[in-house]
Amino acid sequence: MSELLLVGVGFMGRPYLTAARRLGLQVAAVEGASRAADTAELVDHIRVAPGNHDEQWAQGTWAAAADRRPAGVVAFTENNVLGAALLQDRLGLPGPSLHAATVSRNKALQRGLFAAAGIRQPEYLMTDDLESAREWATARLPVVVKPLSSAGSEGVELVEDVNAFQDAVARRNHEGPLLVETAVAGPEYSWEALLSEGKVWLANLTAKETAEPPHFVEIAHRTGIQLDEEAAAEVTEFCTAVVAALGMRTGIVHLEFRLAADGPTLMEIAVRTPGDYLMDLLSLTYGLDWFEMVVRLAMAMPLPEPPPRPVAYAASYLPVAPPGVLVEMRGMAEIEAHPAFVRCGWWKNPGDAVPAATWSAERAGYLIVSAETPALRDEALEFVRKTLTIVSRPG
Repeated sequence: MSELLLVGVGFMGRPYLTAARRLGLQVAAVEGASRAADTAELVDHIRVAPGNHDEQWAQGTWAAAADRRPAGVVAFTENNVLGAALLQDRLGLPGPSLHAATVSRNKALQRGLFAAAGIRQPEYLMTDDLESAREWATARLPVVVKPLSSAGSEGVELVEDVNAFQDAVARRNHEGPLLVETAVAGPEYSWEALLSEGKVWLANLTAKETAEPPHFVEIAHRTGIQLDEEAAAEVTEFCTAVVAALGMRTGIVHLEFRLAADGPTLMEIAVRTPGDYLMDLLSLTYGLDWFEMVVRLAMAMPLPEPPPRPVAYAASYLPVAPPGVLVEMRGMAEIEAHPAFVRCGWWKNPGDAVPAATWSAERAGYLIVSAETPALRDEALEFVRKTLTIVSRPG
């Protein structure tokens, strides 16, 4: 029986296990120490990564393959990508390519590569300390400051004026290498695509919504977005050029961009499972299991015919709780009774201390809706927003 190696599983990666079993595969996993015991019950073989750095996940990945050669490898999240790609490259297995994986893990590498390829993106400066970037940044305000390797908008902040830049210097001057980029105006989207040997098999456009600046906490996603014909063609051409410049071969891509006045402008690209339950939204939208499609690509298994269009329209809402001590979530009975409601889950519970949210891990939870038309989907999402009230008390 062929074996799939999952590098990282967590909780949101468990549908990969279900898909692999459905396809008749054995499953091995590399998992972090905190989740290893729970994951071990679900797989045939497990190795524990000795830490959460890329190098430590790679160490666990090599160890997992030392006496059990997998027929396919899937990386779950950011820290898992490089270790998986190194093994895919060594064993000649399908994957994004070692080049694509390496570049995807470092935003400065992305900026350098895409500048050379003529891809539209913000002006940028890489700096070892923000103080030395003051003159460059103040001539281009507003700017965005971000770390080179992170996920979930961790450490990403908008700096709008000179005083705000000075505050950022005081807080982050010795943080290590940072990117400073010109802020780009325009609605934000993500482009999710499944590729096989460099060719796009299926692609989707997601509209994204973030909380108020200075941070970019994502609070809503709507899949199956259809732009007007001219804009859609421009986005397709742009995203295809980005993945070609990246050297992307096989697997899933999550590309974020803004639709600026002068056209699509790249924010960043990842070659791993998108977060925020986007895989679930995509599966609802296209009537097929995107987790299974990723497994099929990794295992070089046949793919079905791609769906020609969406069969439904889905959205997620990821609310931010008021800072303090969480008391309750009101309105859930009405939301769960709505015909478009799919499911929800909570990461914060009554009694938890809730900080002011600055990145994705500090949101309260998620709610998913799905409907037959974009209008009904949007109505359902608005109903959720108006009906849900998260109550916190000072503390």
